[in-house]
Amino acid sequence: FQPVFQEPHVQPLFKPIFLGTVHPRSELAQHRRVVNSQKCVRAGGKHNDLDDVGRDTYHHTFFEMLGNWSFGDYFKEEACSMAWELLTEVYEIPRDRLYVTYFGGDASLGLSADEECRDVWLRLGVPASHVLPFPLKDNFWEMGDTGPCGPCTEIHYDHVGGGRNAAALVNQGNPDVVEIWNLVFMQYSREVEGNLLPLPQHHVDTGMGLERLVTVLQNKRSNYDTDLFTPILDAIHKGCRAPRYQGLVGDADVGRVNMAYRVVADHVRTLCVCITDGIYPGFTGAELVLRRILRRAVRFCSEVLQAPPGLLASLVPTVVEVLGDAYPELTRNANQDIINDNEAAFLSSLERGRRIIERTVQQMEPSTNFPAEVAWSLYGSLGFPLDLIDLMLEEKGISLDSAAFNELALEDAKRKAGGLQAGQPGNTNTHLDVHSLAWLQRSNVPATDDSPKYAYRLGQHGQYEFSPCQATILMLYRDQSLHKEVGAGQRCGVILDRTNFYAEQGGQDSDQGYMIRLGQQDVLFPVESVRLCGGYVIHEVTAVEALRAGDQVQLFVDEAQRLACMTNHTATHLLNFALRRVLGDSTEQRGSHVTAERLRFDFDTKGHVTVEQLQQVEQVVQDLIQKNEVVHMAEVPLTQARRVQGLRAVDEGYPDPVRIVSLGVPVENVLTCDSEAAMQTSVELCCGTHLLQTGSVEDLAIISERQLVKGISRVIAVTGGQAKEAREVGQCLATEVDSVSLRMKQRITSIPEMQNLSKEVGQLTKVVANAAMPQWQRKELQTILKALQRTANTAVKKLELQQAEKAAQILLAKYSNQPIIIDTVPADSLSILMKVVNQLCDKSPGTSVLLLSPQASGEVLCACQVSKNCVPTFSAADWAVAVCTQMEGKAGGSPIVAKGSGNARGMQGALTTALEFHGNPCSRTVPCFVLR
Repeated sequence: FQPVFQEPHVQPLFKPIFLGTVHPRSELAQHRRVVNSQKCVRAGGKHNDLDDVGRDTYHHTFFEMLGNWSFGDYFKEEACSMAWELLTEVYEIPRDRLYVTYFGGDASLGLSADEECRDVWLRLGVPASHVLPFPLKDNFWEMGDTGPCGPCTEIHYDHVGGGRNAAALVNQGNPDVVEIWNLVFMQYSREVEGNLLPLPQHHVDTGMGLERLVTVLQNKRSNYDTDLFTPILDAIHKGCRAPRYQGLVGDADVGRVNMAYRVVADHVRTLCVCITDGIYPGFTGAELVLRRILRRAVRFCSEVLQAPPGLLASLVPTVVEVLGDAYPELTRNANQDIINDNEAAFLSSLERGRRIIERTVQQMEPSTNFPAEVAWSLYGSLGFPLDLIDLMLEEKGISLDSAAFNELALEDAKRKAGGLQAGQPGNTNTHLDVHSLAWLQRSNVPATDDSPKYAYRLGQHGQYEFSPCQATILMLYRDQSLHKEVGAGQRCGVILDRTNFYAEQGGQDSDQGYMIRLGQQDVLFPVESVRLCGGYVIHEVTAVEALRAGDQVQLFVDEAQRLACMTNHTATHLLNFALRRVLGDSTEQRGSHVTAERLRFDFDTKGHVTVEQLQQVEQVVQDLIQKNEVVHMAEVPLTQARRVQGLRAVDEGYPDPVRIVSLGVPVENVLTCDSEAAMQTSVELCCGTHLLQTGSVEDLAIISERQLVKGISRVIAVTGGQAKEAREVGQCLATEVDSVSLRMKQRITSIPEMQNLSKEVGQLTKVVANAAMPQWQRKELQTILKALQRTANTAVKKLELQQAEKAAQILLAKYSNQPIIIDTVPADSLSILMKVVNQLCDKSPGTSVLLLSPQASGEVLCACQVSKNCVPTFSAADWAVAVCTQMEGKAGGSPIVAKGSGNARGMQGALTTALEFHGNPCSRTVPCFVLR
């Protein structure tokens, strides 16, 4: 089983068969008929059930799909016949309760009704009144906007029965007449332009939902009444304050309590299955969908079921009890902490979001839409799913300005696109379409022999020697079609009988280089990228002169780029081994990418990776580099590879034989029965190109480590000279941090000097954050800099306070017990001036104060505070505005305190205005003293 965020029922493992891109040497390529049981999550993309879950009794985010498949073997007759036999004879479902639908045609696409399918059902004995035609949206299945597709036939079940004819209720969203099985006949390929082309082979792809089938077999009316859900519903009832689940829907479900039960029961199953399989709530792709599912469940727990925090995670043991026998991985890997942590974070956000919505609604004009800017802030900053915002607004009887929201989303998408220009060339010349692939296979064009990519050796002086490869052009590919000839200046894909170029796969970038025609040494054809498609290696080339099938060419890889990729790929294996050694054997790889510049590696982790662990990982790698271990590589039968201890799961997608890469231990040793050698070193299945000895890596530095989502970390590392450079950068920055630390310990009494030191710490913090340096050292320096920044900020505040206290004492002595003080004082900043005002008012509570401070730049700072005795008739904000306006400046604040600035040219008039300010009732009864 694999977790699948996809359009059920197409399993990613089988997509290459439909597309014709499956490697001809893999087990998968040999399959003609398959049956399987598959985990599916259907909560995003083209077919999205998330908003329906809970509203009815038969939609789910997670469900198990039972499928049978034909890859160019049987078709409609056999598929329908087997389905009918299983349902009516094996499961003994009453025939009169079953209805079948078929594709009724679409004139706009030039597609006629699928009468072939209709006639199959009639021959099987299904009454004509139970065989129903439906249009494109109901009975034509497409994986996505492009790719394999075709008409489908669905089998629906009437839960009521009793001899009635329920044909009118089919496909009408009636909970008593539901689809249980969909048989898709893959006959066409939807092209980019939107037109349909017949596929070279016909396939069958069926999917029957286990949950709906169980409902039928257990004679229930609702999926939630089966034993797949009732234990979870009981556990929810025990953990919340809501009444027991009654199965109510729609208007009968007062307060949506029953809907909440269904949402929580469904969503917690999804969370358990996905988290167990390594998909955690996050911010992109499948992780974002799961985050949305979790937050939807949390809201129903908290607001509808009135459950205490932690209910969702407390249901995990019950889910494991229900599903653990079918999915034993649940019993090993179920993680309640991830759910609890995410719930706590969302409950905090939910409360803030609710307050924001309440405040915004109160300020809105009646009968207006909720502002898109506020909704976007909730969506982007607090992680509110859009449907949740809609739901919360719906409860208040208002709606969102959707058009404005969509505009904001579009602007954001454009920003994230990073300025990609429309029409920028892609790699369409290296992606063979399904029809071209089928033609090549039918024409017995041999798959490309790419074994020469491994033909390199170490020379006498330790340098790598790469041999050129002679090959013949078999076919050229351009504009989604095959050609025998391509003209000069055109970009095309070149298919060769053999190649020494590495095609992008296994996370490693493709080779670059050039080819020449034999006998024409002075004309180079640059190879820009290389891809593998259905066993054919396609080289993307700009034809500087015409190229023809049959041309003899010689291939030269860019040796520096290849060697850099080899170095980083071997280093990736070293890193994987080191992470497992330091963090534990449960540390599993989640993905990697190798380029000539750096390597990226994603892996499971139960917590944050510490500075010490990062250092230990680097040390383990460096020890292996120092040992200069031999890198052993060999192709072995897939059956033997599966026996290697500690090797990660081997699925049918690998070509057979499969390539094993072992560091320091010959491959034959790790294949020996009961050998534990593979547990003591790095042994991996890998089609990539590698160094022959680990010493050539020279050094490895992890320059970045961060959590992508909770439970999955990503490291980026560099090797060789780049690693050495990273360490030098780290050392230089460490020296700078030491220098700042020493200066911080000296006694500094000047505010500008301390402010400059604080600014220097801030700038150094930015440099350290962005520099390519060892991550463990970055974390150490960031900890030191954070403490230095706190120290500097505290010192600046202390010095400012001292300066303010000194100025305040002078003014208090000068204006003893006066109700109003207006004066000019020296102050280095508005912050200090405000502190002087605060000090005066604290020590003389009945006094109102306005102070001006001329600066060397010609600016005049203004700060004031009004005694509470004079409020509301005397406003500090009005006082400051009047004064600063005289100086052609601006001011603002509250009735109690305000501040602003202006120009020195108007300072005299400002002092007069301050003295005569008409809004100050006290000024008419008490004399004011102004220092000139």
